[in-house]
Amino acid sequence: MLLLTSEEMKEFNKNLNAFEKFLQELPDKALALGIRVLLAIVFFLIGMKIISFIRKVLRKSLQRAGAETGVVQFLDALCKGALYFVLLLAIANSFGFDAASIMALLGSLGVTIGLALQGSLSNLAGGVLILILKPFRVGDYIVEDAHKNEGTVCEIGIFYTKLQTIDNRIVVLPNGNLANNSLTNYTANSLRRIDLNIGISYSSNIAQAKQVLEQVIMEDPDIDHTTAPIVCVDSLGSSEVVIGLRCFCPTEKYWPTRWRLTEKAKLSLDEAGIEIPFQQVSVHISPCLLYTSDAADEL
Repeated sequence: MLLLTSEEMKEFNKNLNAFEKFLQELPDKALALGIRVLLAIVFFLIGMKIISFIRKVLRKSLQRAGAETGVVQFLDALCKGALYFVLLLAIANSFGFDAASIMALLGSLGVTIGLALQGSLSNLAGGVLILILKPFRVGDYIVEDAHKNEGTVCEIGIFYTKLQTIDNRIVVLPNGNLANNSLTNYTANSLRRIDLNIGISYSSNIAQAKQVLEQVIMEDPDIDHTTAPIVCVDSLGSSEVVIGLRCFCPTEKYWPTRWRLTEKAKLSLDEAGIEIPFQQVSVHISPCLLYTSDAADEL
């Protein structure tokens, strides 16, 4: 039989009383915790509505001020992140967490978080540089030279920029890469040059071919004539004389105009009787080889 000393009995009774007190207070504490959680949920939902209202006011104010779409998107995302951080901090404070302690903890973890999120911080800095330097805007058609990703800019976010390709795919590019690498903006200017090279045979009349192609350019409704179009002999190939066409058109009409000029040039040259050479393979069979083959069959 286990015997307890008087000191052990006192300690046992003390623990037993504490446990009984805990059981007695448990319903009240659970109820208080439940009420606090419910209030936190209500506070969070109200905070979401307030944040949504503030973002809406901010977007409208920026749009009335004439801010670019990319700037509006970036500041909206930045404001959203900051407001939700403040909201969560306030909810944590309502549960008894000291806001100053939380900020001190975040400060002590700043170096670790910075190393872990080095790429994200680079993308954030890249997004800020894009908005300040404006190498492109929402609606521009760009080509990222490093990986040859291209498309129309549809969104400039805090960390990433989204491109919509011609075949309706969305390409997400880190802002850090866009800020640190070269890219080509095809819609930065209102006009874009069309370069076409069309080969004609050496027996064709070069002056007549140039006249036909000049007429094709003059008749196209989308060609800009403030800069004089150029039709010239670009090079001499192994089996063709390459005629070069250089002209400008509105950037947004580049591809339809280029395709139309290519088709019209082919039809006009055919109508004028000017030959466009193409690769041909001529096979010559030697009579000696035929004789050798027949002799082998007889053997």
